Amino acid sequence: MPAALRFTGEDKDLTLDELAEFVENARKVGAPGSNPVRAELSTSGKIKQVEVAVGEDDD
Repeated sequence: MPAALRFTGEDKDLTLDELAEFVENARKVGAPGSNPVRAELSTSGKIKQVEVAVGEDDD
């Protein structure tokens, strides 16, 4: 399993700015743009956490 980059919101839910920062950092560490992004959602449907594999994702 490749290494992963994981982000959580500073508060309970991720903001658009935090999501943009996640994407920027994922690209900086070489996460392929074709890798799927996995997200954990709250019961209200807001994003609590996102994760992407840094190497090639065979999943």
